[in-house]
Amino acid sequence: MVYAQPKVLTPSRNDVLVLTPWLAPIIWEGTFNIDILNEQFRLQNTTVGLTVFAIKKYVVFLKLFLESAEQRFMVGHKVTYYVFTDRPADVPQVPLGAGRKLVVLTVRNYTRWQDVSMHRMEMISRFSEQRFLHEVDYLVCADVDMKFSDHVGVEILSALFGTLHPGFYSSSREAFTYERRLKSQAYIPRDEGDFYYAGGFFGGSVVEVHRLTKACHQAMVEDKANGIEAVWHDESHLNKYLLYHKPTKVLSPEYVWDQKLLGWPSIMKKLRYVAVPKNHQAIRN
Repeated sequence: MVYAQPKVLTPSRNDVLVLTPWLAPIIWEGTFNIDILNEQFRLQNTTVGLTVFAIKKYVVFLKLFLESAEQRFMVGHKVTYYVFTDRPADVPQVPLGAGRKLVVLTVRNYTRWQDVSMHRMEMISRFSEQRFLHEVDYLVCADVDMKFSDHVGVEILSALFGTLHPGFYSSSREAFTYERRLKSQAYIPRDEGDFYYAGGFFGGSVVEVHRLTKACHQAMVEDKANGIEAVWHDESHLNKYLLYHKPTKVLSPEYVWDQKLLGWPSIMKKLRYVAVPKNHQAIRN
């Protein structure tokens, strides 16, 4: 393989943080060579599972999600799409490339969208034990009302990764919308916190994702027994977990973005995984 030699005295980016204080890389455009990474992961014969929940009306987002994933997600690698849905008959037939397959997992729905959101942790945890451990090497857990608009590949893979929330990547920890009520298992004090992570894109090895989702689910069960619901539901519990179990890689907001809300700042060389415009009220109810 021929590629430009890395230069010790020339930083890959000097406009953004590229390494956390616990030495986890932060993945921005310009910080990695995808050819080297593809070769490394192909040598390991890596298989990636992509979990997505299409409950009730959210099934309408599946076609674009899957079509865009076929074009831009882990291209050239083995991928299994795990689609959790209460409407298996409505899952669209999307042509899949070689080494890629789709598995439909039928689950129940819930009246409140918050409950749908929170039960994702339980489902991913349960199926990690039952299936994913035996079928894939890594899990990527994603929101369905999004599309892949640029390359998302093996550069994201690590034991445990989280993604910087696009609304808070430049904010101080005091401004993060962590759960601040002591009664909740998701509680984080105001003088703690590294980043605010997005609930819509996280993952890692199946073992680590199982640990994360199981811990978050147990915390939510405890909260429910105590009559409290975290301010941002599963995202609040994800943030608590990743504060005390540091991710081994952190993805920049290139990997979760909303152009309608946030435009396209020059710091974002690429927008890779972006929100699809929608009427939240109509879809959730």
